[in-house]
Amino acid sequence: MSHRMRNIATVFMVVMMAVAAFAAGFLANDFARGVRAEDRTTVSAEEFGVFWEAWDRVQETFIDELPASNEVVYGAIRGSLRELNDPYTVFIEPVAREQERVRLQGTFGGIGANVFRDENGNVVLEPIAGNPAEAAGVLSGDILIAVDGEPVSADATVEQIVQMVRGEVGTPVVITVLHPDSAESVDLEVIRAVILLPSVDYRLLEADPTVGYVQLARFSAESGTEVGAALTDLMALGADKFILDLRYNGGGLLDASVAVVDHFLADQPVYYQLTRASGEQTVRTNAETLVPDAPLVVLVNEGTASSSEIVAGALQDLGRATLIGSQTFGKGSVQLVYDLSDGSSVHVTSARWFTPDRQQIDQNGLTPDIEVDLTQEAIDAGRDDTLARAVAFLQNGQ
Repeated sequence: MSHRMRNIATVFMVVMMAVAAFAAGFLANDFARGVRAEDRTTVSAEEFGVFWEAWDRVQETFIDELPASNEVVYGAIRGSLRELNDPYTVFIEPVAREQERVRLQGTFGGIGANVFRDENGNVVLEPIAGNPAEAAGVLSGDILIAVDGEPVSADATVEQIVQMVRGEVGTPVVITVLHPDSAESVDLEVIRAVILLPSVDYRLLEADPTVGYVQLARFSAESGTEVGAALTDLMALGADKFILDLRYNGGGLLDASVAVVDHFLADQPVYYQLTRASGEQTVRTNAETLVPDAPLVVLVNEGTASSSEIVAGALQDLGRATLIGSQTFGKGSVQLVYDLSDGSSVHVTSARWFTPDRQQIDQNGLTPDIEVDLTQEAIDAGRDDTLARAVAFLQNGQ
């Protein structure tokens, strides 16, 4: 995985539907645990007694104020989960879990921008077209400095920054940003709104009207139908080559990813899923397809994750498409969410996905066939070098 990829925080949509809202690899599970007794790791009362033995000594002698009892319990749970060495098996405290439920409803108040950290640790904003951030003057590549006067700390997670920006619909938030072409920061007031991210945008490219461009922002229940309608319309307009843009697409419904691949591949494996209970399962496309052999490029970057990586990986492995862009995120697993008695929850990785060539997506990501990195020069000039490279590839085959 590239240095850029290692330094990028998970991509969140500040005011769009969270990736989890579409349950790609994130499934609620509030019923029986179903773990076989012989598979359990049994911790005896005597073994766990060592914990209390140690904590008793801390309580007796620690010089500073002790944490609340629930914080001690939460810390013990987190420590146990860290032993699993899985970044997606996590414990969520009650307040954060309630905020998560709000996101799962699919809409919330925000400003309409993607946020991520670049290789230098800067918090970068990418406004979503037609939303409040763009209207307030946020530019592509803006660096977020502060929210309502509170500086964005160097060690703040992307999720924490998202929470700073989010709020009640109709209320203002002042963000301090540094434009790419400026040496001084500016304050921008943005009115929070309920944002629904458009799923599909498509057009013939001005640079080459024979190239049909389809941008898929997320995988929802209608994505397969929407992509199919876009391809049909573009072919009627004269397109005979296609670009599928999955940049900053953090995923969505798993079935939707299969429906999208189905437009380009007939009767082929899309992915393999491995679970502890069921072993390996194969998911395939149908026998008929809409665009079986037209030249195809898929655009990817560090924000391409989950269901997007399933689509890109299948099309790449089976030789149906050329991937152009930068290393993808590496989110190829399913998490079951168990709500606990005090309102907290534990998210447990229960399955992993593999491409048709059995590449493990999780924590690895996909390497493009042709790598194009986002540069400050391109941002300053308003250029999309990745899209331009895709057009050149479709025109001359290299």
